[in-house]
Amino acid sequence: MNYRLCILASGGLGFLCLEWLINNNYKISKVFTDKSSISILRICKKNGISTYIGNPRKERASNEVKKLEVDVIISLNYLYLIPETLIKSAKICAVNFHGSLLPKYRGRTPHVWAIINGEKYSGVTVHLIEKEVDSGPIICQEKVEIYTYDTGASILKKFSVLYPKLLKNLLEKLVLKPIEGFKVQNHENATYFGKRTPQDGLINWSWHANRIINWIRAQSPPYPGAFSFLEGYKITFISAVKSNIGFDSDMPDGTILKNLPLVNKLFVKCPNHVLELKYIDFDESKEILKEKLLLR
Repeated sequence: MNYRLCILASGGLGFLCLEWLINNNYKISKVFTDKSSISILRICKKNGISTYIGNPRKERASNEVKKLEVDVIISLNYLYLIPETLIKSAKICAVNFHGSLLPKYRGRTPHVWAIINGEKYSGVTVHLIEKEVDSGPIICQEKVEIYTYDTGASILKKFSVLYPKLLKNLLEKLVLKPIEGFKVQNHENATYFGKRTPQDGLINWSWHANRIINWIRAQSPPYPGAFSFLEGYKITFISAVKSNIGFDSDMPDGTILKNLPLVNKLFVKCPNHVLELKYIDFDESKEILKEKLLLR
């Protein structure tokens, strides 16, 4: 059965799934997206698919879907919260793809939080959309291992393989049992993490080494990055490992013990280790900051 689909999609993962649906000849009645998702807008224009750009909270969004008599709404890495009126406008069901092993890590950028918290696994959960965020019954779920070298970006690459695979799985399940046999989440086990902003990347040097290492790798490029300040000048870090350099526990946390400016490396003391940190070139006051580092 070829359902009439309404796709809510943003970013690279949204584009990959939309491309897969088009290539496999699914009937897409409308695509909801945002103005920054250029690749999605382009593929919709190329294939003559109607789009709704921007926040769908207005009643017009839900009314458009009702008029199209959409069977299934599928949310794929969508930027906006989905209003209840839009959820209910699907004739059969509304489904969301979420980048965690629900009920753990409900909320925004869950794979980043999983790395920060030192989790061994993340994954993708496909679930029915209910009023409460990421709370609906689970249709299917698949996990990925988080290795010590993984970053937020590398986990997204793993998700780029899982998303189309699980989308195919979803559509096959809906043909057999449109809204039956799904696993209800145990809400008592749920955890929730909020939206992150670039300003949230500030490093606290009083954290233990593993926390700082995870903090930095979770937010490395293309994310805005973890950062600190030296006399008011911002330094953004892209990686950190434990160093064998010794230290005095009475030294203030955040003390720079060694600087290798030719390879953009600093050695900084935290409570239980000295960390070897690689930083990127500075966007502002580059020469002033490098001069300050040379004095260390």
